Amino acid sequence: MRRAAPHHAAIPRSAIRLRFTGLLAIVLLLAGCGRNMVDQANLRPLESSQFFADGAGMRPPLEGTVSRREGAVDPVFLTGQDANGLVTELPVELTLELLQRGQERYDIFCAVCHGHTGAGDGMIVSRGFPAPTSFHDQRLLDASVGYYFGAMTNGFGRMYSYASRVPAEDRWAIAGYIKALQLSQNATLDDVPTDVRLELENSEGRVR
Repeated sequence: MRRAAPHHAAIPRSAIRLRFTGLLAIVLLLAGCGRNMVDQANLRPLESSQFFADGAGMRPPLEGTVSRREGAVDPVFLTGQDANGLVTELPVELTLELLQRGQERYDIFCAVCHGHTGAGDGMIVSRGFPAPTSFHDQRLLDASVGYYFGAMTNGFGRMYSYASRVPAEDRWAIAGYIKALQLSQNATLDDVPTDVRLELENSEGRVR
């Protein structure tokens, strides 16, 4: 006796259409997972562009733009100059902590060329690199603190700019320390405070 074939319920056309639509959506989504975000059209730094009239891809900030990093900072703090030119006074408070910070940064970034006393006899000079002018040369003794800040910011001669390597506050600390270093290497007894001078004189007498 033959067994009856199993009965299969017919699948509604609406269900088939729904499944097909779902598969099509998955295929389209997978097709969109390429490298479009990686390979999108963009401009590299300093790359030219035909979109702008001047041909430059990098655009200058709009007038009135405020830096998110620096905020509304006095331009003197960032440039070392005011309406009269290079400033002669620090735009920050002169403290022992500032000079100590300046010494630390100077020893890291400057002493390799300028030497620890500022005489221009740093380590790489002894290896054959051209010696920079001594900070104790009269021209540099007369230079303002703004001059040193500007040299670090913009570069000078063989020295490249340190603006991207040393923050502005540290450049001022270094500039202040350089002026203190100059004073320490060219000071006389008259530059020593009275109470300290008396102590030095008394200690010298005891040594004798």
